[in-house]
Amino acid sequence: MNFLIVTHVVHTRNGADLVAYAPYVNEMNIWLKFVDKVTIIAPLKNIENNPIHQKYQHSNIQFIEVPSFSFVNGKEIFKSLFLLPYIFFKIVGAMIQAHHIHLRCPGNMGLLGSLAQIFFPRKPKTAKYAGNWDPKSKQPLSYTFQKLVLSSTFLTQKMSVLVYGEWPNQTRNIKPFFTATYFESDKSTVQPRSLEGKIHFIFVGSLSEGKQPIYAIQLVESLKNKGQNVQISLYGEGKQQANLNEHIQKNKLENYVFLKGNFDREQMKEVYQSSHFLILPSKSEGWPKVVAEAMFWGCLPISTAVSCVPNMLGFGERGIVLTNQLEPDSKLIEEIMTNQEEYNHKIKEAINWSRNFTIDKFEAEIKKLIQQ
Repeated sequence: MNFLIVTHVVHTRNGADLVAYAPYVNEMNIWLKFVDKVTIIAPLKNIENNPIHQKYQHSNIQFIEVPSFSFVNGKEIFKSLFLLPYIFFKIVGAMIQAHHIHLRCPGNMGLLGSLAQIFFPRKPKTAKYAGNWDPKSKQPLSYTFQKLVLSSTFLTQKMSVLVYGEWPNQTRNIKPFFTATYFESDKSTVQPRSLEGKIHFIFVGSLSEGKQPIYAIQLVESLKNKGQNVQISLYGEGKQQANLNEHIQKNKLENYVFLKGNFDREQMKEVYQSSHFLILPSKSEGWPKVVAEAMFWGCLPISTAVSCVPNMLGFGERGIVLTNQLEPDSKLIEEIMTNQEEYNHKIKEAINWSRNFTIDKFEAEIKKLIQQ
């Protein structure tokens, strides 16, 4: 089987290895266990490798490079208008040779792929929609268009579209799904955390405006100003790093706010195991892996009510749902910080729920999708 992946994820080379964003590649390596050949069509750039990169694990990979494109400003739109026909026909050419078409959505490449796949109604297809599928959410027009095309049983045939969460009034194309980081064999006893002494908060994710790391810092600032013994470490890199550094220095937060950079999966496991709370005040998510990972190791998640996150948190039963209002949110957190019994209850519920979603289960479900 020639398994085609159409993705916007930027790839690079590390010697002879093809590498890309680790959470994406780790997931794709599971899909690739069940195929003879993989063709990847995506942008390729010379960028420095870091712990957030991972290599594909397959002996028969064909990579088709296409230029990256965007519609963020007039110059980029003008440039993209010339690139789109070339990229589109590259995708169509790859689809002709493929036995199974797999789209990574939402994204610019996913948009072109969702249009190109219309011409191949008889080929089996899957799409992973890693964004927010909530029909009521406000999203870019291109995302909304992708959702319409993928949902249509007329335009999109023989397709399983994997989405996060269960939503009403969906077509037969749409399949509620999940993602996973750990195996059944990873399950081990979680050591209880006392709320006496210093409380350790973490933020895990890109330091971008959409993830709102500044709000995570402000929450901990608020708790500190109320006399609580707290600290927060932020794991990740991004465009907001300079702004965050400036905020930390300007407000003299160096003693309890720390920017740690990117850590690999094993390092993050130790971080989760030694932290009390994860704060993820993101504006948009699909299925945030960091939330499920934190829960797996007994680190209580605090997150905004986006996509399927409220369901992941049991609507407050196994986490804290933020309102994005500083004073009410800091009060919610402080109430849990001062109630060891309630904290322990939520931790127990979080661990039990998250450990239903392992790589073993994920792999079995992926195998069914490819072999159907």
